[in-house]
Amino acid sequence: MYREHTIGVVVPAYNEEGFVGDVIETMPEYVDRVYVIDDCSTDGTWDEIQRVAARVNEDATTVHYDEDSVPTAEGATVVTDGGFDRRVVPIQHETNRGVGGAIKTGYQRALSDEIDVTAVMGGDGQMDPGILHTFLDPIVEDRADYAKGNRLLYREYRSGMSKWRFFGNSILTFLTKISSGYWKTMDPQNGYTAISRYALENVGISGMYEYYGYCNDLLVKLNAKGMRVADVAMPAVYGDEESSIEYSTYIRRVSWMLLRNFLWRLKVKYLVLDFHPLALFYFFGAGTVLLGVLGGFWSLYAGFMLGASLFVRASLSLMLFTMGSMFLMFAMLFDMQVNESKEVQIRD
Repeated sequence: MYREHTIGVVVPAYNEEGFVGDVIETMPEYVDRVYVIDDCSTDGTWDEIQRVAARVNEDATTVHYDEDSVPTAEGATVVTDGGFDRRVVPIQHETNRGVGGAIKTGYQRALSDEIDVTAVMGGDGQMDPGILHTFLDPIVEDRADYAKGNRLLYREYRSGMSKWRFFGNSILTFLTKISSGYWKTMDPQNGYTAISRYALENVGISGMYEYYGYCNDLLVKLNAKGMRVADVAMPAVYGDEESSIEYSTYIRRVSWMLLRNFLWRLKVKYLVLDFHPLALFYFFGAGTVLLGVLGGFWSLYAGFMLGASLFVRASLSLMLFTMGSMFLMFAMLFDMQVNESKEVQIRD
């Protein structure tokens, strides 16, 4: 227990043999429950999880349940004694569902155990357990409902990050700012997080995205429900583990997901649960910009291919594009103002 709050940690693991055991063993003493999810690994990850969990739990009795007898996600086998006195709970997926799916399973189990604050630490050992308290403090002190790491704030903190990774992360940061409405939040791909039970109960975990973009998806859901987010500065740490991300597929899937989530957030937050004209500004601005771009191409085609007057058509197209861009800028400004009080920056 940490400052009179029960603490759970979800540890997703896929082919993390040689790493996940150290993650379990170095967990801070104040952590009450550790949910270690093997996402159908093809190496010895599951054996390592069970071996280390048995050592940590010592004389705990294990009982095997089928997927319908415990409140976890579909397709998971849980090894548990059903008692809260057991610290490490190994869970194995019967099919690979992605890191988001593994975290969803852990979140659902933490909810069933009524854990006050649930953190996520990867099974690859990249997340320093010694700084876990910096993610818990904003939630325990009721300054935030969700806390996430930020490796981009200081140059020395991102020194371990490759230029290519930094470039991709910067692009996804900008896209996620627009999609989620958290305009001060950076490094949305950071998986070191903590979330309150209140947020877990209200954000709709059952519909959480299960691919690597789960963290971006969760930010959008949190914003739509008016949750407060803390951005916690932390250094980037990379070891000998190999990433399983296929970047061509990753960028395509996450970009499309962010667009869908952006439109969903505008509808839910500004048209259904409440009303704000910024949603109309976004829609009108995007439509006008599109007309301006299409008009510009038509002007060029008519001018060079058909010999028609270029000046009038090009001027009208530019005017439409400029007007649409201004509406988009106003919409973003309104969005920033609405969400300004929902963001907390923790720099130390």
